[in-house]
Amino acid sequence: MKRQIIIGCGYIGQLLLRPLGEQCAHPDPAIGIARQDATLAAIAAAGGEPLRLDLDRDPLDSIPSDAALVFHFAPPPSQGARDSRTARLIEHFRRHGHPERLIYISTTGVYGDCEGAWVDENWPLRPAAQRSERRVHAERQLQDWAERSGADLIILRVAGIYAADRLPLERIRQGAPVVKAEQAPWSNRIHAEDLVEVCLAAARRAPAGAIYNVCDGHPSTMTDYFLQVAEAAGLPPPPQIDLREAPEHLSPGMLSYMRESRRLDNARLREELGIALRYPDLTAGLAGLRT
Repeated sequence: MKRQIIIGCGYIGQLLLRPLGEQCAHPDPAIGIARQDATLAAIAAAGGEPLRLDLDRDPLDSIPSDAALVFHFAPPPSQGARDSRTARLIEHFRRHGHPERLIYISTTGVYGDCEGAWVDENWPLRPAAQRSERRVHAERQLQDWAERSGADLIILRVAGIYAADRLPLERIRQGAPVVKAEQAPWSNRIHAEDLVEVCLAAARRAPAGAIYNVCDGHPSTMTDYFLQVAEAAGLPPPPQIDLREAPEHLSPGMLSYMRESRRLDNARLREELGIALRYPDLTAGLAGLRT
């Protein structure tokens, strides 16, 4: 029987391992690929079979060539406009055999700044930052590969991921400022547990070539997000500053996100995949912190 593989088996991959194992009749656990010792240990603890691999340097021959399902969660390199890791992976498939289905986690940053408009999957790709250009490059490489190989490709354009153990609590405790609510851009998010359910649904029933916006469908401003997290955790609200002051107080990465504003439509996710979100908005996702 063909194996299931998670490439870049970090936080989301480890959450996915157990339900994936429960739904799979394969006698062997899914393979989780990573390069750090701590991550490999976490993969084993979550019930996966760890495989140490550096996608930038190591030969990829140890990746099984007969996979039924590959989850490609590995991020692109941290610099440049191209994703060389995905290019190496595709070349490995070409030489050794293609998986039947590949699920790729991309980012909603591929849409760029939409000036607060509602955005569905047909919105043109206009990445405004190099981190998003790399994701567009990865998507296009994979789409070309799928067309040539006949493999199924599903692209998940994922909004900001949060969970009880993935919240900006330390930033809030340090009193880092946020931009005034009326000046803050629209942002979107998805709870980690809902993202895992989306991955499972995409593996089971998404049509080949499908692309989904993965978000809860209830956008809010980035400032509202920090304020709600602070309230739920019982912390003082972060101070608010004028947008003109932001370059003096915010990191380059945060400033990059502040330059993009969009509201994501998740109708295709709900209607085509039949997803009923466990956490349909931020209030539901933070409810556990308030108890």
